[in-house]
Parts: sequence; C-alpha cells; structure tokens
Amino acid sequence: MDVYLLLGANLGERSATVMKARELIHLLIGPVTRVSALYETAPWGVTDQPSFLNQVLVTETDMSPQRVLDQIQTIEQNLGRIRYDKWGARVIDIDILYYSQYVFQSDRLAIPHPYLHQRRFTLVPLCEIAPDFVHPLLAKTNLTLLAECKDQGQVVKLDD
Repeated sequence: MDVYLLLGANLGERSATVMKARELIHLLIGPVTRVSALYETAPWGVTDQPSFLNQVLVTETDMSPQRVLDQIQTIEQNLGRIRYDKWGARVIDIDILYYSQYVFQSDRLAIPHPYLHQRRFTLVPLCEIAPDFVHPLLAKTNLTLLAECKDQGQVVKLDD
C-alpha cells in the first residue's frame, strides 16, 4: 500500500529532523518512493509560533494503518517530540494523509486526514508528488482540492 505522509517541524534543527524522520520511516515502515521539496510554511491553527518546514512523502508498506501510526509515534518520540498543545510548536509531526484509497475511522486515527483539504501547507507539497490522486471521500484530485482551498497561509518552496 502507498501511504502518504506529511512531515512538519518548527523547533530545533528543522531540516535535519525532517531528514532523520524520512530515514526512520524508510527503516521502520517501508521504502520511501516519492518525496516533495521542503516548504517553509506559516503555522496553522495556533499562529503565534515559528514557521514550519513541511514535506510530503510516499512510503510503501504492508503494515495496517494502526501499525503505521504506532511506528510514526515511535519515530516522533525518538526524535524528541513531546505533545503539549494541539497544533502547537513541535520538534517533529508526522501525519498520515492517505493510505492508498482506504477509508478508516477510529478514536486514534482518521484516514484520509480530516483537515487535509483545508490546509495549503499540506496540499501544495502533496500536489507536487501526487497532483492527480483522488481523495477517496471527496472524489476530487489533490489539484482540485488545492484550487478550492480557502486557506491563504504562506507556503514557500525552498531551494533544493
């Protein structure tokens, strides 16, 4: 299965942390097959905090969505994440955006990510690597979701 993940960091050595998260995803979840550029993005939800570095990647796995979530949380802990406030500053955040076309809902996990279509910082890098992927609930491509997104938060592609 292709799992689409959003990586975000706004504390510490952001670029190094995102790179280390990619390496750990590759080791603990499965091979990383596609990676967007890094983007400097405005905070969303709680705006009084530093800017984020965001990146979207695709990894292949045969793990269940719940097992992928467990591995993601292990990676976040290993990289120093401490959960304080929802949408607050963090060393690393890894969200499951899509799990192929799978739809899943539990108290711990919602797939596709419930805010995906409302966030430019997610949609811009997602469109870079999967513009024509169709959201399994909204039946729209990522490009269409980006065009319809009302979020005006700044998303700037960084040089490679």
